[in-house]
Amino acid sequence: MAATPTPATAESSPCIAVAYSAGRDSTALLHATALAAAEQGVQVAALHVHHGLSPHADEWLAHAQAQCARWAKQGLPLRLLTHRLTDRPAAGDSIEAWARQARYRALRSMAAEAGASIVLLAHHQRDQAETLLLQALRGAGVAGLAGMPREVERDGITWLRPWLERPRAAIEAYVKRHRLRYVDDDSNDDPRFARNRLRLQVWPALSAAFPQAEASLADAATWAGEATACLAELASMDLALVSTRDGLAIKAWCGLSEARQTNALRAWLKAASGRIAPTSLVQRLAHELPGTGPAQWELPGGVLRRHRGRLLFTADAPGVVNDVAREASLRILRAGRFSLAGWGGELVAERVKEGGVPLAWLAHLELRPREGGEHFQAGIGRPARSLKKQYQAANIPEWDRNGPLVYSGGQLVFVPGLGIDARVLALPGQPQLSLHWHSG
Repeated sequence: MAATPTPATAESSPCIAVAYSAGRDSTALLHATALAAAEQGVQVAALHVHHGLSPHADEWLAHAQAQCARWAKQGLPLRLLTHRLTDRPAAGDSIEAWARQARYRALRSMAAEAGASIVLLAHHQRDQAETLLLQALRGAGVAGLAGMPREVERDGITWLRPWLERPRAAIEAYVKRHRLRYVDDDSNDDPRFARNRLRLQVWPALSAAFPQAEASLADAATWAGEATACLAELASMDLALVSTRDGLAIKAWCGLSEARQTNALRAWLKAASGRIAPTSLVQRLAHELPGTGPAQWELPGGVLRRHRGRLLFTADAPGVVNDVAREASLRILRAGRFSLAGWGGELVAERVKEGGVPLAWLAHLELRPREGGEHFQAGIGRPARSLKKQYQAANIPEWDRNGPLVYSGGQLVFVPGLGIDARVLALPGQPQLSLHWHSG
């Protein structure tokens, strides 16, 4: 990464960054921003990413360096930062998606180096209209039809699109008026990319038949954005009524209207898994959830299960537990956290005054998998019962019955999910520790 020399006063001035590809739109935005910044005592950082995908990438970089140097010499408060990408998309990856993600990572890194918390992007009204059309053709929902947001905060950076409502013709006029030089990206003529096919083959006919298409479609994206915000607020209100830490209450969820069921379900799935659920899964769940009995559905990143009237999400374990690698013994002499990678979690020992295991019992522990036939006493004076019955009484589903059974001298001491066997509880005054199992 390299930067051109900057005036001595630049470090003490606020800085705003502009994503600068050296193309027409970003050239116009950088120039307009630098002119405005000169009047307000603000520094401008031009951020240029060298993707290395085009044989002309070095020429574009040289043009950007010469352009910024010329403007800085004319007195504009401008410096250029560049970043050359060294990796390449993997086989089968979308080049467009890879380049977009890599570009944003590089822009964020350069903005942080420049001390800028705001990055301006040169997307305009035509870009927004094209985005809506592409999303509609891909079958996107309301959120997708909202297109690009004018402002979004991500990873400590505020990304702004100040020209999102400005027509492309206005930017072309600005470039012509100020006689700005810019580069033409030859990849914009490559029909392999969906946006290029839209621009080259569809847009000319569309704008000829509907001269206001650009503005109308951009307005539609704005309305879709407002609708998305309203749906998010509605989902939040509905989930407050039908969702708890224990999962989605199916009976309460069924009391919503069909449209609100789908909206709330989609929001719950995203909150639970951290991902947007496939539409096919949302539709399947909407149809199958009202049924009875246990059931489960695969979801990227985990598993959904219906259990005792609730929908639950269990994330995939970070790795596959290998039975051969499971720890068979453990020595606990004091409170602490004891990682048991072979079992997929950790055993936590905490000092307590009552309800714990005598410290002497924990010096030589055996860790065993559940084999069947084990009995656990849930409380003093209560009969020891099979683990299966104890799990059912405690409402612990099958998939949460993981982790090692902990023995000392052949006596069952601790069962994940159930706790300490009453037969080994410490007497008052004895040094003792409680045990807890944390999976994942």
